[in-house]
Amino acid sequence: MSAGNFIYDTRDQMFILKEWLDMDKLFGMEAYRDYYTKDDIDSFIDVCYKICRDVLAPANTECDEIGLEFVDGVVVTPPAVKKAYATIMDAGLGPQSADREVEGRLPLVVSAATGEMLINASPAVATYYGLTAGAGGVIQTYSSPELKERFLPKMFSGEWGGTMCITEAGAGSDVGNAATKAFSTDTPGLYKIKGSKMFITAGDHDIADNFVHLVLARVDGARKGTGGLSLFIVPKIWVNEDGSLGDSNDVLTVAIEHKMGLKGSPTCQLAFGENDKCFGWLIGNPPGEDGKAEGMAQMFQMMNEERLGTGMLALGTANAAYQQAIAYTKERVQSAKLLDMKGPAVRIIEHEDIRRMLMKQKACIEAIRAMIMKTFYYIDMSHDSDDPEEKEFSNLMFHIGNPLCKAYASDMAWDLICDAIQCYGGYGFIEEYPVAQYARDVKIFSIWEGTNYIQALDLCARKFTMKKGKVLMSFFGEAGKFIAANKEAAGFEDVMKVFEEAFAAYGGIMGSFNGYMTSGKIQMLGLFATRILHATSMIYCAMCILDQAVLAAKKLAEIGENHYDAGFYKGKIASARFYTLNVLPDIFTIQRVIAMGDTSAIDIAEENIR
Repeated sequence: MSAGNFIYDTRDQMFILKEWLDMDKLFGMEAYRDYYTKDDIDSFIDVCYKICRDVLAPANTECDEIGLEFVDGVVVTPPAVKKAYATIMDAGLGPQSADREVEGRLPLVVSAATGEMLINASPAVATYYGLTAGAGGVIQTYSSPELKERFLPKMFSGEWGGTMCITEAGAGSDVGNAATKAFSTDTPGLYKIKGSKMFITAGDHDIADNFVHLVLARVDGARKGTGGLSLFIVPKIWVNEDGSLGDSNDVLTVAIEHKMGLKGSPTCQLAFGENDKCFGWLIGNPPGEDGKAEGMAQMFQMMNEERLGTGMLALGTANAAYQQAIAYTKERVQSAKLLDMKGPAVRIIEHEDIRRMLMKQKACIEAIRAMIMKTFYYIDMSHDSDDPEEKEFSNLMFHIGNPLCKAYASDMAWDLICDAIQCYGGYGFIEEYPVAQYARDVKIFSIWEGTNYIQALDLCARKFTMKKGKVLMSFFGEAGKFIAANKEAAGFEDVMKVFEEAFAAYGGIMGSFNGYMTSGKIQMLGLFATRILHATSMIYCAMCILDQAVLAAKKLAEIGENHYDAGFYKGKIASARFYTLNVLPDIFTIQRVIAMGDTSAIDIAEENIR
């Protein structure tokens, strides 16, 4: 089986959208009520599934086997990628989903469901349009009507690509050290741009007619650090006032990276203004008299969206590996069962350790999917609800969920794909089987959009203190209400007891962490931030998957054991039990480690790390 063999079960997404989340409430809001009902979800999922199966999955094989060529400054893509891109645009599944001003748009949570399926079919192809959506959203939010009219129609249609140009060779994640400069011209709002950027995903290719780069640069005289960075719209080819293309804007693709994975996704090095003829439009206002600029705040809108999208990329890739592992273990025959050692060889899915690895993948993927989809739902509610309190609460829950979805999903995806490889045995290490490609493809997602350590710092140093602790208190409040409502749910008493104990342990983690911070032990933030993020994620994931399981038990009681859907609901209950009883208990170890406060990692002399 190759990575072009598309396997995807849509039932869990349908459960999330039609049974678990309150989509009737969302579709009843002004933005959607005249366009969609919950019944329309079926057609969206069905169309997307067929595109993935027939067009996108075959392109995934070419992404890895053919890859990209860089010829005379042009990025040449495989033929199947071109076809897949065009099909996605024609179906309205591309950057159009980011257009918040168009009538009849889909809620983001529905687009997320189709998005995961598209990623499952080909994570590389998904990168061609994902950043365009984010760049378009920033322009839509912060730019003038004239610039929106000039750039957005062809970005949202997919005719033009969009990028986020942050990283520089000398700065990396230390964005404040960016050296790219912007110099004012005689035209208000128009600046001359000079500098270089690297690791620009889909920064150039032969599919789009033009590229609209969002470039972070420092206006001459602005303050140092991130506070002095402004954001500019810098097209590869100049765009005239009427939207037509003009001359080259002195944006040069210098090279593409030769990567471990995602070989069908171009990662570019770009040079701006090599001939002193590169111009960009300032988004928002120029730096004030104090030298403070608006660029980072504007870019964070895109970064937050892309972080959630990166979590979805990790989830979709992990799920692809899991689906392939299920199919393989149901076919591969090897060794007798432990209970009948002299009996015949059986399919390896009948062996206990294979079953354990498959259940870990199933439970974690479903729990992470639930957390990510709920976070997308909160974004929709924060944007479209008419209730100010509901909007605020949804926004708070998005802020707590965003770093979790990005970092926990991408950390776990690597681990889960390792289990998928292990299910294959030796064949999993051979490139002819798809899981090897998924392992290479998925690793970048823990690094993209701010490494997962940055996400952990964001959670512990920013989100926990945001709005005077209101974000964290909202999360604690949701978990507390969930325990109160479900601690005596029939059939779940044992797992709910473990969840309640784990939540108490999480409170202990936060107590130890706060103690370190108030006593000035700031290095403890660096030592324990990642583990605190994982602990927070496990609480969130367990809460989501248990909530789903309680609902599944109710549905099962309604339809009976012999109903065709009974197996799905039983599987959902099993996922919740496995996650709560096998994954969530790691939180007790995290609590103990943080309470002990071992500092050997920072106490050891550097020369002794060898």
